[in-house]
Amino acid sequence: MKFNLKSLTTIIILGLLLVAPPIIYSYVTKGYNNFIKLYIVGEKNPDTGEDHKISEFSFINQNNEIVNNKDMDSNIYIADFFFTNCPSICPIMTKNMAYVQKKLSVYPNIKFLSHTVDPKNDTPQRFIEYIDEMKNNNISINLDNWDFVTGDKDDIYNIARSYFVNVSMDSLAPGGFLHSEYFVLVDKEGRVRSGIDKNGNVVGIYDGTNEAQLRDLVNDVKVLMAEYKRPKRTKRKW
Repeated sequence: MKFNLKSLTTIIILGLLLVAPPIIYSYVTKGYNNFIKLYIVGEKNPDTGEDHKISEFSFINQNNEIVNNKDMDSNIYIADFFFTNCPSICPIMTKNMAYVQKKLSVYPNIKFLSHTVDPKNDTPQRFIEYIDEMKNNNISINLDNWDFVTGDKDDIYNIARSYFVNVSMDSLAPGGFLHSEYFVLVDKEGRVRSGIDKNGNVVGIYDGTNEAQLRDLVNDVKVLMAEYKRPKRTKRKW
């Protein structure tokens, strides 16, 4: 069978029309994670020019084991602040962190770090009791990559500022403590990272009680993972 130039051109165009849609779909859905990057949150150190990073820390987890920055090296992790006797948002936050953990369970090198703001009462043993309480309420917590940590109160409150969240004692607050409901995404270098909202604003940190922001967080973790596979220049929020 002979083809003239016009017929060959027609065949090529038809072929492109058949191939292009799935490629475009891949770009705008799952594949788009490979083409965007998250913001680095915080100012550069004026003296060193380095990005803001989580300060050094050393705490004790539910197994009476030391957890520090080195344990987070080469891992993306999500951090929050809570206390086990919290009568308001903490159970919701734990439930939602468990949701995020489950959504990301197939991905390696992801950890979760929950800091108590009530270290006087939240001992390792109390953490175990709290985790059991959550399980009794059908909240599944995988301790393979999730640490609940306690330590010196000043150290915990100081590290909270490094994550851009606020914690404090307040006799008028439910349970006697004020703390942010936010989840914080931290990259393998210890930098706080963030996507943007639908209005183009930098999220910064994610509301751990908001379903839409939980979905954004899950997606942004995937974006961050793709970023490590396809390194590009990172946008910055000043």
